[in-house]
Amino acid sequence: MNVQEKFDKFIKDAKRVLKVSRKPDAKEYRELAKISALGVVVIGGIGYIIVCLGSLIGL
Repeated sequence: MNVQEKFDKFIKDAKRVLKVSRKPDAKEYRELAKISALGVVVIGGIGYIIVCLGSLIGL
């Protein structure tokens, strides 16, 4: 498979994905925003705990 064939396959796959995708409705968008915010809070909390433990240990 040469470069041109790979590129053509990529374009074909990208068109297929765009045909199937749709815009999320308001409820779905709010759920996605809540989940993303929760993930940011959890990751931030873990980072904060690690920094606090590091300062207590003296690293």
